Amino acid sequence: MVPQSKIRNFSIIAHIDHGKSTLADRLIQSCGGLELREMTEQVLDNMDIEKERGITIKAQTVRLNYKAKDGETYQLNLMDTPGHVDFSYEVSRSLASCEGALLVVDSTQGVEAQTLANVYMALDNNLEILPVINKIDLPASDVEGAKKQIEDVIGLDTTNAVAVSGKSGINIDLLLEGIVNHLPAPKGDENAPLKALLVDSWYDAYLGVVILVRVFDGVLKKGMKIRFMNTGSVKDVERVGIFTPKHVMVDELRPGEMGFITAAIKTISDTKVGDTLTDERNHAAVALPGFKPSIPMVFCSLFPADASNFEHLRDSLGKLALNDASLHYEPEASQALGLGFRCGFLGLLHMEIIQERLNREFNLELIPTAPSVVYKIHMNNGEIIELYNPADMPDVSRIKEIHEPLIKATILVPDEYLGGILQLCQERRGQQIELTYAGNRAMVIYRLPLNEVVFDFYDRLKSISRGYASFDYALDGFREDDLVKMDIMVNQEPVDALAMIVHREQAERRGRQLCERLKDLIPRQLIKVAIQATIGGKIIAREDISALKKDVLAKCYGGDISRKKKLLEKQKEGKKKMQQYGSVDIPQSAFIEALRMGDDK
Repeated sequence: MVPQSKIRNFSIIAHIDHGKSTLADRLIQSCGGLELREMTEQVLDNMDIEKERGITIKAQTVRLNYKAKDGETYQLNLMDTPGHVDFSYEVSRSLASCEGALLVVDSTQGVEAQTLANVYMALDNNLEILPVINKIDLPASDVEGAKKQIEDVIGLDTTNAVAVSGKSGINIDLLLEGIVNHLPAPKGDENAPLKALLVDSWYDAYLGVVILVRVFDGVLKKGMKIRFMNTGSVKDVERVGIFTPKHVMVDELRPGEMGFITAAIKTISDTKVGDTLTDERNHAAVALPGFKPSIPMVFCSLFPADASNFEHLRDSLGKLALNDASLHYEPEASQALGLGFRCGFLGLLHMEIIQERLNREFNLELIPTAPSVVYKIHMNNGEIIELYNPADMPDVSRIKEIHEPLIKATILVPDEYLGGILQLCQERRGQQIELTYAGNRAMVIYRLPLNEVVFDFYDRLKSISRGYASFDYALDGFREDDLVKMDIMVNQEPVDALAMIVHREQAERRGRQLCERLKDLIPRQLIKVAIQATIGGKIIAREDISALKKDVLAKCYGGDISRKKKLLEKQKEGKKKMQQYGSVDIPQSAFIEALRMGDDK
């Protein structure tokens, strides 16, 4: 048993692609967590989707034993975290359960936007930060330049910084010594009543709900009765284990240790991330502070392609929300698409990943609606309504003003691409707050409307800067603006799944783009179909899909002309009737493709 003074809990934090998961691989390999034949690339990224995209989506934990140069054995509890801004809630939860953090900076790229965001998050949690300069084996590596940037931009002392290569394993032993010598040991009293933080949870088909915990006080043992202080439910602990990264069963978890437990939890509502676990017989007086709730940024409705899969979608979302605490959802009904769920996400990538996981892990075919943000509608009677779905917008005559959410965006970009980035931000109705320089890189801070960012802002940013710009954002209140609801009508019928709120100046351009796109996507019918974009009954854009011509005269071989006229008149009457009562069947693929439309495609 390792004494508490020899335990080190730390997270690995960095910008996207700075080498967190590869560095975690080398630490696992050096400490013998896995044998060489068991090692794979990014061993902690265990989802197929993570391996395919080359990104970390879920924070993963692993316990390693390291024999230091002083002859002592240390227990290292490592948490590998995501780098993308859409998964920052995973990072914040990991940091709350650690005492230290390794700040990984790519020596060829230097400090980036997400590096800054993660450092501030770590400092908010009072963590000790050890800078790690990675990728020193690359020809473009500039270790001293990276250290200078860390000191100038972040203000962190780099005296103890370790220069390593996660890929080739250079200086990994120096890094392990740095972790042992510079990161603090956890504090905690094993004789006090049990206090364990519920860090994460996931659903296992055989074991039910599995919970990841960090013990702060007391001892968590197999067979004990525990109480969830938030939900009030009481359970018997069946299994206690750790990840090495293999599952290894243990008898108990002591203060400062991290591991997982199962307790025959069948209902998902019993577990809530951030809850405190305590001993039922000798419970703690005050719960741990837990985590701040995540605030969804982007909303979209998900409907099953097959209406009979509604209950399956409900269960699947429940299981995903258990594993992803930043996913919010509630039931919703649509005229066009039937029953589904209104879901809240932290960003577009988060939305895309959830949809892909529902498809892969639960075999669900989904129809998503256009992504939108939450608006605050100030009514004439003084009431303030939060609007999540543009289709639910109240009558314009009752609205006094509409307020849209703003973000504070931090963009780091090399000087030669700055002009294009500033122009992009101006096009998106941005307001410049600050522009500073660190070497040849500009750091520009803009206040931007969130709905201008959710479509294709990130893609445009990367293409303008040849991939060199980095971007991070945080919510920054609401602002009144001239916003209108744009409806899409197909054959005079509004399609609520395509309704969106846009700025009045951009409404016509957006409407024309969407109508042109739908014209190509909706198959031709027997009747002429009009696609219209409207604002409050006024048509701002229109496209027509010409009717399919059916040759009703094909069977007439000669004969009297009146026979042909009669058939043509009959066809004309039928089309007139269809025009009045017929419905246009819009295929699911047309919905999805139309909504994938970027702003300027």
